[in-house]
Amino acid sequence: MQLPAEFITKYEQLLGAEAPAFFAAFDEPVEKGFRVNPTKAVTPAMTAKMTAEVPYSPIGYYGKVNGNSLEHLAGAVYSQEPSAMTVGEFAKPELNERVLDLCAAPGGKTTHLLSYLRQTGLLVTNEINPKRVTALGDNVERYGARNTVITNATPDALAKELPGFFDRILVDAPCSGEGMFRKDHDAVNYWTPDYPAACADRQRDILAAAVKMLKPGGHLIYSTCTFAPEEDEQMMAWLLKTYPEFELEPLVKTAGIVDAKPEWADGNPELAKAARLFPHLMRGEGHFIAKLVYHGTTVAKDKKTVRDELTATQRQLWQGFLEQQGNVTLSDLALQARGDQLYGVPELMPVTRKLKIFRTGILLGTFKKNRFEPSYALALASDDLTMPKVAITHDQWAKYVHGETFQLADEAAENGFRILTCDELPVGFGKVVGKTVKNFFPKGLRFLATDENASL
Repeated sequence: MQLPAEFITKYEQLLGAEAPAFFAAFDEPVEKGFRVNPTKAVTPAMTAKMTAEVPYSPIGYYGKVNGNSLEHLAGAVYSQEPSAMTVGEFAKPELNERVLDLCAAPGGKTTHLLSYLRQTGLLVTNEINPKRVTALGDNVERYGARNTVITNATPDALAKELPGFFDRILVDAPCSGEGMFRKDHDAVNYWTPDYPAACADRQRDILAAAVKMLKPGGHLIYSTCTFAPEEDEQMMAWLLKTYPEFELEPLVKTAGIVDAKPEWADGNPELAKAARLFPHLMRGEGHFIAKLVYHGTTVAKDKKTVRDELTATQRQLWQGFLEQQGNVTLSDLALQARGDQLYGVPELMPVTRKLKIFRTGILLGTFKKNRFEPSYALALASDDLTMPKVAITHDQWAKYVHGETFQLADEAAENGFRILTCDELPVGFGKVVGKTVKNFFPKGLRFLATDENASL
């Protein structure tokens, strides 16, 4: 790979004798990886792929995932570069926490956090760029989240609405991308010697907003995909000096992950508690991660909690649907209608009228004339719900994702909307009438599945 001359000079000076091995790593193949969703079933295809484990992630594996495979579309796997998995592992939230992923698109870290929250607590996942927030929404939906609100706001706007609110905040900061040079050659093209310093200015603003939203005793996880000391050790040195209420927590480093380098900042030995990932020392791209605990005080803003907002007719239609599904209950959700669409909003989410919200919880379905039609998102989020399900074959799944009506081998015991499963994974709703399954797979997602593009 042709690296910028200024980049080479910079890291020759910083790395010294290590520099040749560092530069040689840029010509090595890119590592591929995927995570499994611990809330979903494991299919035979997934088991066959689980041959090489990512040593620092109990849910991570080396290998490539097909985006049109059953497992990917059902949210059972998520394609993610292996070293990026360290961020979610070090950020690992506890059950029932209020968590913020502040710079979230396309959703790799968000879905990792969801794996550990397991439908409890609240995850606010934010993306400031309106062009990227759609991909974030797609990945959250595919992963089957019911405890998530997606915002499209600036960090300052969030801080004004949600001060002192979160137990854990992840800032996977927009950065100069040096750690992705091998994976993304475009990152090389837009790099300049001044780019890391410009990114650092933006990162300080983001962190200043994040601090305002953290509860006393809360955790801040900061990460980048760059080698630049200006954005890594020097950023943490700035944070510790500006906000002495923070303390770095030591990170357990395995499989080639090494201490951060205090000598690349102000020499504070505490900085070594953070972690660096170098491609010449491990199987993955470049990253930096730091985890801090906040011992300061913040004043939370009193907020009204969300509540149900349904008309009598809408509530009747929704209750009628639940009765057809065996009187299933959806706990911890407030029901709110937005036009003809029904959303389940996590009850921990306060009312925030001034925030730009992309998706206010999970879309449960749509009110039609005299009926309720359940959503694709509800089917994908149904793994732990006692809703009646109908198992289909791989051939039937191929017809389903192509938008076709198909026939069951045996007549269903009851007609109506049923969650369809393949290899025990919910794949969407179908309307069963006798042996016939009417197709409700979203029209915008339909494709022709083949043996080649549908395999994991």
